[in-house]
Amino acid sequence: MTLTIRVMLDLLVISFMFSFVVLQQKSSAQSLRLMKCGFDKIYQLGDSLADTGNCIRENLCARRLRSGRFPYGMNFSQKKSTGRCSNGMLIIDFIALGSGLPLLNPYKLQSANFTHGVNFAVAGATALPAEVMAEKKIVNAATNSSLSVQLAWMSSHFKTSTRDRAAKLKKALFLVGEVGGNDFNHGLLQGKTIKELRYMAPEVVQTIIHGVRRVIGFGATQIVVPGNFPIGCLPIYLTKFRTDNSTAYDNHHCLKDLNNFAVFYNYHLQQAIQELKKRYPKITLIYGDYYNAYMWLLSNAVALGFDKSSLQKACCGIGRGYNFDLSKICGSPRVPICTDPNAYISWDGIHLTQEAYKWLARWLINDMLPKLNCQ
Repeated sequence: MTLTIRVMLDLLVISFMFSFVVLQQKSSAQSLRLMKCGFDKIYQLGDSLADTGNCIRENLCARRLRSGRFPYGMNFSQKKSTGRCSNGMLIIDFIALGSGLPLLNPYKLQSANFTHGVNFAVAGATALPAEVMAEKKIVNAATNSSLSVQLAWMSSHFKTSTRDRAAKLKKALFLVGEVGGNDFNHGLLQGKTIKELRYMAPEVVQTIIHGVRRVIGFGATQIVVPGNFPIGCLPIYLTKFRTDNSTAYDNHHCLKDLNNFAVFYNYHLQQAIQELKKRYPKITLIYGDYYNAYMWLLSNAVALGFDKSSLQKACCGIGRGYNFDLSKICGSPRVPICTDPNAYISWDGIHLTQEAYKWLARWLINDMLPKLNCQ
């Protein structure tokens, strides 16, 4: 009897490992399939989820944020920060590699090669302009490079670098965001209520949609507009809004109210995208479902190799519960790093690890491929 049970357990382990290998191979294959779309350029607008080095080239942003310091970028061979808010690569990096393209250079690196596209994203950036945020009594102390500023950079870039722009952008992929998340992040961290943020959401959505229209005006024909993550699952908010009320959490131990707000915002963004598609039927316009990609990752994290006891803890951080303290964030003196970042979803309590971004990118590519109608 004991031998039979042992054999059954061995078979179960073998079956699990086989399924996991198949899942990895399938995910890698999906990533490579993006090459069939034939993208020759990628243009990225957004915030810290996509910034590959613009923030560290802005005096204000570089002083306020720590993404220019070790251990950020520790996975790169030169062992120094590239300006990415992670230990390594981001979603946009995996999308570029999956398209057979080099990693995107930041716009602020003026000596860079922009043959295959440009990254305009800036860590801390908002969708709404700084003056509009100020009217709402919300201060962005990191950067004034909002979506409108990034669009102005894009306009300037195209004027100086692209002749016969419309023809040359037919095979380009544009990502308008993720952006808008910081409008709410700054608000939450400065004492705004979820009710107040709900009133802000339509204005943020319309600002993003206006940005998409401008991108279409530049000649873009293939555009992805990502939504927001389930912010109630992030260590920064699990720490800030920690409560002994068990009903405040869902079955993943994420804060329901914050996730419900993210769902509310994402719904309005998707509705606006659908309306825009009616106006531009010849444009491929896709919603990037960051919310469900993250929830898929969280639900399958253990099978994907993440540590069950660390799914909502920061790898680089210090503090009770979620390994996060806003006054002692990653990059600060004597703030430790976990021994295995690949076992963590969260890098610094706000942003994710390279391993998490890798799996999110694979999920997103798989979700986007049918909508891109690539042959």
